[in-house]
Amino acid sequence: MDETVRLWPGRDAEGATGLRAFMAVALRRQGVVGAVAPSSPVLARALTAVVPSSGPSVVVELGAGTGPISEAIRARLAPGSRQLAIDIEPSMVAHLRRAKPWLEVVHGDAADLGALLAAAGVRKVDAVVSTLPWSLFPDARQSAMLHEIGRVLDPAGAFTTVTYLHALPLARARAFRRRLRGVFEEVLTTGPVWRNIPPGMTYVCRRPRDPSVKAGEHV
Repeated sequence: MDETVRLWPGRDAEGATGLRAFMAVALRRQGVVGAVAPSSPVLARALTAVVPSSGPSVVVELGAGTGPISEAIRARLAPGSRQLAIDIEPSMVAHLRRAKPWLEVVHGDAADLGALLAAAGVRKVDAVVSTLPWSLFPDARQSAMLHEIGRVLDPAGAFTTVTYLHALPLARARAFRRRLRGVFEEVLTTGPVWRNIPPGMTYVCRRPRDPSVKAGEHV
């Protein structure tokens, strides 16, 4: 009897191509990709639990990679919704546009989120879902991206991002949590999700603070 735990069950040719694309970028640009493998379906469902499942909505994904989170978002969205994916890596963007023609893929930097969305005709979004490798970014860049997210998020919306269990005690992870609390009034930690490599957790953030308050001023 096969008791192997399959984190990505039923991978087809598209999935295999996506994994190759992921690994190519992960090896070539270690400062851009923070995970050792694409997010598992279990982690994808946890991350996308904030995505509205009724009524038209606008959802943005940051660091879409090869698209496992994109599929989970799509599964929740109601008809008439918009789903945008933003990635800074050109090869990932090309892969997504080829493999997922239903997805609005934007090549750009999350630090320019407001401008990227404005160019797409979007002012406010209902959810932002991220798998960005926050610990790899300088402090100022983290703050800039978080403020952009807070500015575009609807007051009733939610921002969710992934973290990894082994990183929680690290100083940079603690500093990132302080930045989250500087931008959002509510920051919840959910998980862990063991069926992921490595085991992951999610931060669920709501109620953006006044953007004139600098990230990190709240503890």
